[in-house]
Amino acid sequence: MENLIHRHRNASALVAVLFLQILALAIQIKRPAEPGNPEAGSIRLIRLWVVTAVTPFERGFVNVAGLSRTLWSDYLDLRGVRQENRALRDEMERMRIERAQMSEAASQGQRLQTLLGFKQQFISQTLAAQVLGSSGSDRSRILYLDKGSHDGVKEDMAVITPEGVVGKVLRVFPSSAQVLTINDPTSGAGAVLEKSRLQGVVAGTDAGELRLRYVMVDEKVEVGERVLTSGGDRIYPKGLPLGTVAVVKPGSDLFFDIRVEPAARLNRLEEVLIVTQIAEQTPQTDAAEASPRRAAEILSQRLPGLPPKAADASVAGAQPQSGGPPPKAPPETPR
Repeated sequence: MENLIHRHRNASALVAVLFLQILALAIQIKRPAEPGNPEAGSIRLIRLWVVTAVTPFERGFVNVAGLSRTLWSDYLDLRGVRQENRALRDEMERMRIERAQMSEAASQGQRLQTLLGFKQQFISQTLAAQVLGSSGSDRSRILYLDKGSHDGVKEDMAVITPEGVVGKVLRVFPSSAQVLTINDPTSGAGAVLEKSRLQGVVAGTDAGELRLRYVMVDEKVEVGERVLTSGGDRIYPKGLPLGTVAVVKPGSDLFFDIRVEPAARLNRLEEVLIVTQIAEQTPQTDAAEASPRRAAEILSQRLPGLPPKAADASVAGAQPQSGGPPPKAPPETPR
């Protein structure tokens, strides 16, 4: 390498001098401003050359950095989506198990209701009515409807909305009716908490608030729990929403002071539904499935000392076989 430089020493010196002259000229000479853009000003040639040479590398670096950032973000999003999908699959499996358990519990409850003769109330007919106005008094909260006795409205009929209970019909006139809302001090409805199944009475106050009364302080009541009608007052069918628990605090006696947020917007009502007919019926189950169990349970109830298997055997023995002679009656003992 040294021999090569020594051999071409003159040419190398000439090239170095030319490079230095070109560099000096580039530093001194300025590129004039563009005619269409006079505000840009002039630029030295050395800066223009440096920028032109560095720009492709800088652009490539920016593109690579942006691509790397995008790939990393997509990777993190993909990991989050995978975790979310895994959590959703676990939630779906848990909900399937809960649905199967609830279905079995519902079937068992239906069989027990059939066995014990429990009756369920169903809203079979309603009448739509328009709210004409209110009482306008702080002491009584009454609504006036445009339906009356000519439309089949009677006293103590429940008045509801799709959101929840409004109240009951207080007085009926030929073409109108008065409704006592549930937040009136003289109103009341049998209530039950949806989760804990604690029962009480929902009534209004002078301030127009809704309170759940007669729940002992040693019970557990959660804020946000729904309050439903219990059906014990024989006015409101069971299971209609009354509201949600808003505030729970100890009262002056052995009961909680529970404030309930009404489910229906009692101060913004325009249309309501009057429950004109309630049907009562006993849940029906499959006769082939319910009859043997019912017979066995009734027999075991009548014979408390008989174990369930013996009761089933007794029921089976009490039924004659097809094609065989009927069982003979036991001989009477002489008195």
